[in-house]
Amino acid sequence: MSPVHSVLLDLDGTLIDSRPGIAASTLAALRALGHAPDDTLDVTSVIGPPLQDMLRVLLQAYGDDRVDEAVAAYRQHYGDSGLFGSELYPGIRDALQEMKSAGLRLYLATSKREVFARRILEHLDLASLFDAIHGSVPSGELDHKPELLAHILIQRNIAAPHGLMVGDRRHDIAGAHAVRMRSLGVLWGYGSRDELEAAGADRLVESPADLARTVLSMLKR
Repeated sequence: MSPVHSVLLDLDGTLIDSRPGIAASTLAALRALGHAPDDTLDVTSVIGPPLQDMLRVLLQAYGDDRVDEAVAAYRQHYGDSGLFGSELYPGIRDALQEMKSAGLRLYLATSKREVFARRILEHLDLASLFDAIHGSVPSGELDHKPELLAHILIQRNIAAPHGLMVGDRRHDIAGAHAVRMRSLGVLWGYGSRDELEAAGADRLVESPADLARTVLSMLKR
């Protein structure tokens, strides 16, 4: 019997363009701490890592180390409204449906809080396409991709050679390497071709229209 193959997918920059909501919640967090960031603050380069790492970088410009306070303020705003500031990349829904129809198991693997990720997928009417939704948890133990991916492989009984991690940043590629899983870098997200190649992505894909075909070609080999 052929093994069932599994696809682990990042969320921000891979399935959705979440910049507007993340930017709004980041501005709200910085203002809650008494800062006056410009409305045009560009957060693109810091999307992808765990939230604490993202806000730590942004707070450095103000000489502020109140990361935990910033995280709390961010999550308050994001849970109230920021998470709805996400748009599905054109072609992603079709790609997910094609992979599902081909018999692949789909798992979300995001550093975003799992509760927020689930609400986003439900809001976009995508949740039903996933076999499970995994993200970070309040304890912080799954904030980083290596730990998150290891957790998913164990919880879902996935053999690393039968899985594939799909993401847009070096953290996704490094996480896959850490658990000995192959990786596919997407070029429509927040990471550059250079970043993904330097991280050692096994393959790169140019557009969502090519995603399902590329995933299937990698997993059927």
